[in-house]
Amino acid sequence: MYGAEPVNEESERTAFRKAEKKYKIYYENAKKKKIPRSVDLSEVIDFRSILESFKGGGDLPEGVFELKCDFNQPVFGLVSRPGFYFIPAALSIEEQCHWIRESLTSFPQPPNRTNHNAIYGPLQDLFLAAKEGKVLIEEDRLAENIISEANLDQSNVNTPRWKYIKELDESFSRDAGKSVSASVLLRKLRWSTLGLQFDWSKRSYNIALPHKKIPDKLCMLAKRMAAPAMPCSEEFHPEAAIVNYFGLGDMLGGHLDDMEKDWSKPIVSISLGCKAIFLLGGKSRDHTPIAMFLQSGDAVLMAGEARECFHGVPRIFTDPENAEIGTLESQFSDENNLPFLDYIRTSRININIRQVF
Repeated sequence: MYGAEPVNEESERTAFRKAEKKYKIYYENAKKKKIPRSVDLSEVIDFRSILESFKGGGDLPEGVFELKCDFNQPVFGLVSRPGFYFIPAALSIEEQCHWIRESLTSFPQPPNRTNHNAIYGPLQDLFLAAKEGKVLIEEDRLAENIISEANLDQSNVNTPRWKYIKELDESFSRDAGKSVSASVLLRKLRWSTLGLQFDWSKRSYNIALPHKKIPDKLCMLAKRMAAPAMPCSEEFHPEAAIVNYFGLGDMLGGHLDDMEKDWSKPIVSISLGCKAIFLLGGKSRDHTPIAMFLQSGDAVLMAGEARECFHGVPRIFTDPENAEIGTLESQFSDENNLPFLDYIRTSRININIRQVF
């Protein structure tokens, strides 16, 4: 996925890479089905358990402290990682469901860009097309009245022209190799960008690319979550966001988020869906990272020195015993929400919001 630096022989030997390999999902050899290899999770910090104990009057584990701030629930920090803060269960179940819906239906909409743009150009209503069982097919000779500017990638006039159809019939059978189901594309969605658009090839924000402002409701949420990590009397100004979509076996390699101008302002990261392991390293890959669980509704803030720390996600848990999405499943159990339930049972979504300038 995005942001990971190329793996070479030297990086394979670093402490961060060893931790990634430790927690990454591997499978035992089995004849009929894949069986995930067991992994030792005893050293993974569980901030949800810490929160429950703390509310009951228990002591915090060594190296964990409560940030004294004007916030409506406990905010925890790590002594060894200044500028890093963890807010367990920061979002209500209703908020989680709302942002899962938005992440699948609204956030991938043009002019927001996704990983699919490079091949297919802007795709309208991908989630709806997947829900309706549609197929995306390339057409070289679409009539001019079928094509609108919204369906073309203006940044690349050579982008093939694609459209959704209900199903492949005989007239399209010869072009079946140039088609893909919308449900497959939805499962292969890996990122979308909101607000100022990020240019992955140049690793910089391209203000020339068409974009819309981050939705007001998401801005309000980001400002509220960012408050504990903001410099005194300053307000967070959300200008860009990257939404990551994880499926079974996906990981986010160790990387730095270093493209913003002012590192004193936090990156606000919100987790939705299946539980994951998050690795927070140091300023070098040689520093042994701290592993922690991320559950749906948790928020992470990275500001100041923490912005210089390598971090990544080596694993998500999609099995019923470890995914920790029972409450989400009950919320999405009615017929209208079954497509969201089907997706989130095996997926994780991460929304991270940034102040660029």
